[in-house]
Amino acid sequence: MAETHDRWVMLAVERYQQPLLRYATSLVGPSQAPDVVQDVFLELCRHERAQVEGHLAAWLFTVARNRSLDLCRRAGRAASLPEGDDMPSPDSGPQTKVERHQTLSRLMTVVQGLPEREREAVRLKFSGGLSYQEIAECMSLSVSNVGFILHTAMQTIRAELGHDRRAR
Repeated sequence: MAETHDRWVMLAVERYQQPLLRYATSLVGPSQAPDVVQDVFLELCRHERAQVEGHLAAWLFTVARNRSLDLCRRAGRAASLPEGDDMPSPDSGPQTKVERHQTLSRLMTVVQGLPEREREAVRLKFSGGLSYQEIAECMSLSVSNVGFILHTAMQTIRAELGHDRRAR
């Protein structure tokens, strides 16, 4: 029985480790994200499979969010911007890197300016890669409400980034 539980945990690690790392990085930055994800999987090891099966993704991301918020509260700061530029590109010259960094910075600033529910839904969708159903479970909302929240957030992001482009 323990072997089955261990295998189930390992499958969860294989499936969710990278999405959880991206999500945790969006909340606490790259230096603390691995610790958050490790804590999530340690917590999963302590739980019975039956307690989380059927809503595993929502459970994992909720634990990651709560652990990240605890770290932020303890540190007394908001989430930091991810550092580094590990997105490969065919044109990786200095100008391209600077433009990409500026775009990412503008995007992160716009996302940080969203209301909390919109910001959380965007992080879960784009950093975590969750489905609308999984986001709904994580945030205790209906799927249609998640769709509305993400639609509103994306309209705001497009408008703000479009406004920045026109202002240049």
